[in-house]
Amino acid sequence: MTDERISEDRARFTDILDSFDDAMLVTRDRGGAPRARPMHIAKRTVDGDLWFATSDESGKMSELEQDPRAAVTLQSKDAFVSITGRGQVVRDRSAIEEIWSPAMKAWFPEGKDDPNLTVLRFRAERGEYWDMRGMNKISYVYEAAKAIAKGERIESEREHHGELSL
Repeated sequence: MTDERISEDRARFTDILDSFDDAMLVTRDRGGAPRARPMHIAKRTVDGDLWFATSDESGKMSELEQDPRAAVTLQSKDAFVSITGRGQVVRDRSAIEEIWSPAMKAWFPEGKDDPNLTVLRFRAERGEYWDMRGMNKISYVYEAAKAIAKGERIESEREHHGELSL
């Protein structure tokens, strides 16, 4: 893959990621089975890392301390992102200061000093996206129908899909 393609994939990945406020965080329970939960994204970095505010008493915190492997998925009507990486429990008060927003008071009534408030940092390792935003849907349906009629695979996926190491 060329440096230009890697740069394009990273820019498109970041653009799509920036369009989301919420994500599904997938951890592993004690038996190793995947468990997904919706989470509000408190902060994101250009390298795909995500920060979430959560309760220290949450099951996801003990799951991540046991097995830090995790995934995050994001989906809208026409854009999809999947990120694999590792979750890290951050009990540093400066991290809370950095991600805090007044809307979090709904979950943490004592504010930034709520003893149950903890930061979960998701360190992204690999990302993948499918971007159908702005795509001419009529053209896509035509190309799909043509591929089906010919018994072939549709060729447009590469222009809408990308994978990258983060």
